[in-house]
Amino acid sequence: MMSKNSHNILQYTIAIVADFASHYGISQRQALNYLVRYKGFKHLQDYYEVLHTFSFEDSIASLAQVCRNNGGKL
Repeated sequence: MMSKNSHNILQYTIAIVADFASHYGISQRQALNYLVRYKGFKHLQDYYEVLHTFSFEDSIASLAQVCRNNGGKL
């Protein structure tokens, strides 16, 4: 059985990847692959406690900046 906190993290992650994909006009699979490749997903895992308090727009901007800092071009 998954803890409530783990469930919340999973739900947030799914939602933010979906919104990231929509924002950049790419598929959710492409968004996840991009975030993993350019360390945005690691940032999301490491800073979930802060990111989930931001608006989705601010969280997406933060993830995009981390990815750009690591070579991403979106």
